Amino acid sequence: MLSGMRSTGKLHLGNYVGALDNWVRMQDEYECFFCVVDWHALTTDYANTSQVKRNSVEVALDWLAAGLDPEKSVIFIQSHVPAHAELHLLLSMITPLGWLERVPTYKEQRENIKDKDLGTYGFLGYPVLQAADILMYKADVVPVGEDQVAHIELTREIARRFNGFYPRKGVGGFAGLNVPQEELNRRFYVFPEPQVLLTRAPKLPGTDGRKMSKSYGNAILLTDPEPVVRQKLKTMVTDPARVRRSDPGNPDVCPVGDLHKIFSDAATMEKVNTGCRSAGIGCIECKSWAADALVQLLNPMQERRKKFEENPRLAWDILEAGTQRARKAAAETIDDVRNAMGMSLAYEAPEANDGK
Repeated sequence: MLSGMRSTGKLHLGNYVGALDNWVRMQDEYECFFCVVDWHALTTDYANTSQVKRNSVEVALDWLAAGLDPEKSVIFIQSHVPAHAELHLLLSMITPLGWLERVPTYKEQRENIKDKDLGTYGFLGYPVLQAADILMYKADVVPVGEDQVAHIELTREIARRFNGFYPRKGVGGFAGLNVPQEELNRRFYVFPEPQVLLTRAPKLPGTDGRKMSKSYGNAILLTDPEPVVRQKLKTMVTDPARVRRSDPGNPDVCPVGDLHKIFSDAATMEKVNTGCRSAGIGCIECKSWAADALVQLLNPMQERRKKFEENPRLAWDILEAGTQRARKAAAETIDDVRNAMGMSLAYEAPEANDGK
């Protein structure tokens, strides 16, 4: 399994609920590669790269704090494995331009991000680099939300096209044998076609009711200390129909209610549902219960993170060890790719010329 996050700096609760919490559980089910995709960050933030490295480390620290285990998973930074760039280049040679232009997020981001010039080759080719990340480790599954399914389907199309152009050389002897199709594909073709592992993330609003995002200024960070969490919750919007303390509310249309559904236990949820709908509790009390649940979740993460913050070299050593493991796997894939394409680095004696 391969997944990654861009170098955006410290993560927020939306990142945890949307991906990180699932990743921690998947470590016990899959051979996992987790990649901080700093080159992807350049597709939109290429004008100023001064914080990319620092942001990459911050992402890794939050991963480790949340429970990613370097003994179970390979944790590394994308640009530290240069083979990603080579595979991206080779795959870009066979990827039709029309495939990239029809990716839904391409037009969507061009329309929505107005303060940056996205008319670059790197931005258009973003899905090919993503395909290289996935195919480099021959991932069987990629955990994504529904908005990323199109990217994985494009990766499958690129893998299929590569396999069609460049089947493995010198593989044969299976005619008439009862060999499963999956085994035939593994032996004849360089790349498997990765499957989507759809992860349904619960709705997580920010403090203003919109989707939680640092760019909106409405995020609760995994590193926010308890006083900051409680202060942010105090300002969070609630059910707009509940104007006065005596007005009954509806937790199903309240952003604070959405937080309770994700983070609070059954007993608290019962108090919220009963108290809010009957006006038996006020929004301030309800918000304080939500803050209690968040602090209970975040405190252990922050304790684990503190160990790495006090000894930054420890986290860097984990990333370097992960890089070495990733480079080894990547080198095997690149050798496989070069051999299939007839571009091996090994010397090959010229074929004999019999004069015909």
